[in-house]
Amino acid sequence: MSGIEDERASGAAGGEASEGTARERAGSAPEGPRHGLPELIAERRAKAERLRANDPEAFPYAFPDVEPIRPILDSYGHLVPGEETEERHRVAGRIVARRGSGKAAFLDLVDRTEKIQLHARVDVLGDERFAQLLSLDLGDLLGVEGAVLRSRRGELSLRVDEYAVLGKALRPPPDMYHGLSDVELRYRRRELDLIANDDARRLFIDRARIISAIRKYLDDEGFVEVETPVLQPLYGGALARPFTTHHNALDRDLYLRIATELYLKRLLVGGLERVYELGKDFRNEGVSTKHNPEFTMVEFYEAYADYEVAAGRLEELARAAVGAIEYAGGWDFAGPWRRVGFIEAIAAATGINLQATERNALALAAAIRERNLELETDDASWAQMADDLLSKYVEPTLQEPTFVFDYPVELSPFARAHRSEPGLVERWEAFAGGMEIANAFSELTDPDIQRERFEAQTRLAGQGGGEASQPYDELFVQALEQGMPPTAGVGLGVDRLVMLLMGTDSIREVVLFPALRS
Repeated sequence: MSGIEDERASGAAGGEASEGTARERAGSAPEGPRHGLPELIAERRAKAERLRANDPEAFPYAFPDVEPIRPILDSYGHLVPGEETEERHRVAGRIVARRGSGKAAFLDLVDRTEKIQLHARVDVLGDERFAQLLSLDLGDLLGVEGAVLRSRRGELSLRVDEYAVLGKALRPPPDMYHGLSDVELRYRRRELDLIANDDARRLFIDRARIISAIRKYLDDEGFVEVETPVLQPLYGGALARPFTTHHNALDRDLYLRIATELYLKRLLVGGLERVYELGKDFRNEGVSTKHNPEFTMVEFYEAYADYEVAAGRLEELARAAVGAIEYAGGWDFAGPWRRVGFIEAIAAATGINLQATERNALALAAAIRERNLELETDDASWAQMADDLLSKYVEPTLQEPTFVFDYPVELSPFARAHRSEPGLVERWEAFAGGMEIANAFSELTDPDIQRERFEAQTRLAGQGGGEASQPYDELFVQALEQGMPPTAGVGLGVDRLVMLLMGTDSIREVVLFPALRS
């Protein structure tokens, strides 16, 4: 098959590639008044007007029967250099490279799945259509129909038999060769990041696969997906500060939910014995590599189970998520996870025996100072200091998937008392990569004890611990008074799980549009 060549065929082909990338990479133009960004936009706008005037088929409402590029490439891996088929396919995507001279040209087209080389020839398209194709800019959207071939240089390609200009990029694209390197710009203008960075596109496609795998696992296990209010008259289910808004028609303040827990447990009271909700929660707190004010959580609750069953569920769910992607991370999610007790973990990391302090804040503060460890505040409660020790000195060391079991009751207002350890509750938190990813309880079902826990939290708020207090929810207590079966509940941070499976160290990498300072 003579005449089929790609960009490596001649030095002349590289000339146009150099011109295109020099003027259009990184979303900016070279210095100088002639080729500034406004001039480039004006040039592209003029091209768009000429296309509308000269080509009645330009910018159609639809381009039907498009196939993703990746399966096409997979189907023709057997072709040898120089071999051409007559099997036609329709693809569409963005032009990311262009080179050519004389009677042939090559363009790279990218869709959400892959990149394919387009081979255009003047003897196939005719002079006018060939010239129009070469006049297009990097970033323009193109639909193509043609036959698959492999060039003599070995590049699997699609011959351009017909094409349609689907959209005009008035602004030049980011640097297609080096990716978008400005981290802040990548987060603020995620569309540019997705255009420029193959890894970013793959990451968010894999994120979607992970979420689908979570849903499939829970659906297959008989859990019912439900939706509970995002705007709540009373926030609850976690120790966090809420976002507050005002509903004009009702003339009342409402809160963006910080958790779905209390509504989901009311559904178990109503007889929905396995439920889950996957969606956004909102917490009006700091931002960091692990925290975004809105984040994705899945909470699932199972009647007639305890926190041991819940631990097994999380291990199975994580394995399902790993199986949905090409996981190449450094953490082992396959086998049983390591388990350690809350008190034992702190003792091993700090040398402090929490039990010896007998829940006395002054005694614990003295033990912390004696070992030259950080003390968060002088007026912190015993429970707050214990939790701080876990966060500072234990959590960063938990790299492999690990459960920390059996927390102090003061830290867990919705967890059931431990069946054999006074002062503790049946709660675990799961960690991996040095951060918490999940939280679970054998759920408290006794309404009288729950009322006492709420009252204790109210007293804590009155003593200045309001940011870490749980508001009294009388409707939830009344729901428990209807009778709630023994239950296990799990809350899993989806964003953090995606971070682990994608090998990123910042939550902003796995959230399409993270919160940023203005």
